[in-house]
Amino acid sequence: MTSLERQWQQQSEQRLRTIKLMLLVVLSFGIVFVALWWWVTQPLPFKRRDITAAMVDPARLEHHVRKLSVELHPRDESNPENLDRVAAYIRVEFANLGARLFDQSFTVNGKTYRNVIGEFGPETDERIVVGAHYDTAGPLPGADDNASGVAGLIELAALLAKQQLPLGVELVAFTLEEPPYFGTRFMGSAVHANDLRQQNAKVRAMISLEMIGYFSDAPGSQHFPAALLSLFYPTTGNFIAVVGTLSEGLLVRQVKAAMQGANELPVHSINAPTIVPGVGFSDQLNYWNAGYHAVMITDTAFFRNPHYHTAEDTAEKLDYKRMAMVVEGVYAAVVELCRNP
Repeated sequence: MTSLERQWQQQSEQRLRTIKLMLLVVLSFGIVFVALWWWVTQPLPFKRRDITAAMVDPARLEHHVRKLSVELHPRDESNPENLDRVAAYIRVEFANLGARLFDQSFTVNGKTYRNVIGEFGPETDERIVVGAHYDTAGPLPGADDNASGVAGLIELAALLAKQQLPLGVELVAFTLEEPPYFGTRFMGSAVHANDLRQQNAKVRAMISLEMIGYFSDAPGSQHFPAALLSLFYPTTGNFIAVVGTLSEGLLVRQVKAAMQGANELPVHSINAPTIVPGVGFSDQLNYWNAGYHAVMITDTAFFRNPHYHTAEDTAEKLDYKRMAMVVEGVYAAVVELCRNP
């Protein structure tokens, strides 16, 4: 073999090694991308039908939302008397359904605020917590944010009251979720989560209901914290979302599957770090901080609802039929979590 032939052969071998390396890199990136996509979005190719499916009356949800956003308005931290009226309303609704009732009172800047707790099912060491905040950001109607979540909590109580539960379920209406106390130890959910931790209480899962009533069938009505996410999720805001951190993949998948099986409402999910805007923007954050597993159920708030934190967040803008389907899905998820840890 001549030197020219040897040189040509060496160059060919080098090119082949380079091509193989490039293919390996591309394949590796592809595998990582698919694995990341799978873990973030939790795709469920097969939809099951849940035998525990229940029906929620949309008119009941609308009644609660109008009560909270009109009659009991305003519900911000500067109106503790009105917040007490809201707490009393929730307490009566829970009591009428046979809940074991507790008030969790605490003082902030000389004013007393309270979480309302209604327990259903047996008094077990381990429990499931479902919560929604009833305060608003300033003197605003707060129909979607978060009268919708509280209405869902009350109607969820009505469903649980009829169910023979194998595990205790704690429904908590939180106060002081909104600014100026968001992210502080004075959030009602922080008070509740930290109290559970101090008691070494076992929490199988926590579900936060954060804005569950606003839907749109208009193309382009759904927005995202990063444009890349529009490649993986619908850009029409006609779905409900299950949100968890990267470490909550299994819980998110379990809740999502149960909700999908309850009815025909589209359910999507995301697992992402809390640095992604919106992931940690509600009460589930305090349970993560306390070391508990938690997810948020949401219509995605300001990524969809243009009336977020404005005077236009009013009762007539909500879709109570689809909101009822959300509550039915949450009920299915709670029953599933009770039966299958």
